[in-house]
Amino acid sequence: MRWGLILQYNGKNYCGWQRQKTDVPTVQGVLCKCFSNVLQEEIIVYGCGRTDTGVHAKNYVAYFDSSNLKADMTDWLLWKINAYLPFDIRINHIVKVAEDFNARFDAISRTYRYYIATKKQPFNTEFAWFVPQKLDIKKMNTAARILYQYDDFTSFSKLNTQTMTNYCQILYAHWEKKGEFLIFTIRANRFLRNMVRAIVGTLVEVGKGSRSVEDFAKVIEAKNRALAGHSAAAHGLFLEEIEYDASVFPRKLFDYQTPKIFGF
Repeated sequence: MRWGLILQYNGKNYCGWQRQKTDVPTVQGVLCKCFSNVLQEEIIVYGCGRTDTGVHAKNYVAYFDSSNLKADMTDWLLWKINAYLPFDIRINHIVKVAEDFNARFDAISRTYRYYIATKKQPFNTEFAWFVPQKLDIKKMNTAARILYQYDDFTSFSKLNTQTMTNYCQILYAHWEKKGEFLIFTIRANRFLRNMVRAIVGTLVEVGKGSRSVEDFAKVIEAKNRALAGHSAAAHGLFLEEIEYDASVFPRKLFDYQTPKIFGF
C-alpha cells in the first residue's frame, strides 16, 4: 500500500533532502532509517523534490510503500515515528494515497518564501538572511514581474545538473515588507536546483542599485549562470506549499497551521 506524508523540517543540520552516496545527514536518509526501524521492513521515502543544504520546509510532501502498515495503524505510527525522529523533523499527516501517486510528478505548483532581515536578529539568525544595506523593494518587484515573461531560467540554475530542461512557468513572484523583514514569495510549476536562491540574490543586487531592472532581464536572456548574482543564503529559504489536484491529494491536509516565522 502507498502512503502519503506531509512533514516539516529545519534544514540547518542537513545536507538537503536527498540521500547521497557519502554518509552525510539528509532528511530523506533520516526518514528512511526511522520508518524502516519502526515498520520492520525496508522503507524508501520519496519526496516532492530536492531542497538544498540548509533550506527549510513547512509543508513538504512525500510518500512510501509498505506491506506492514495497515489503515488502523496510522495514528500509532504518527506518534511512534515522531518519537523516533530528531527534534528538527516532524510528520504532520500520514494518509492513504493511490498506488500510482507520485509526490514529485503529480504536483501542480510549488511555493517558496525567502526571508531577509533588514536589521540584525540575535534570536532568529538561522531563519533569515541579514542584508544591512537599504533595499529598494519597488525596483525589486518591478524586476520580479519580468520573470513572468520568460520560461527558460538557465541563468538561475545550478550548473552540471541532470535536469532534462530548464523551462519553468512562474505563476507568482512578489516582495512585501513586514516589520524588519522583506519576504519574497514565488510560485511555479517547477523549480531548478538553486533557482530561488539565485533569483533572490540577483534581485537583491537590483534592490541595492548595483544592477538595473533592465540588466535583470538581460541576465535571463543570456542563459548564463555566471552573469546572475550570487545565491542568497540557504537558511532564509522555506518550501511553503505543494499544490495537487484535490482528487490526487486531499487539500484539507494543508490546513494544518505550521508555526509562523517571526510571528507571520
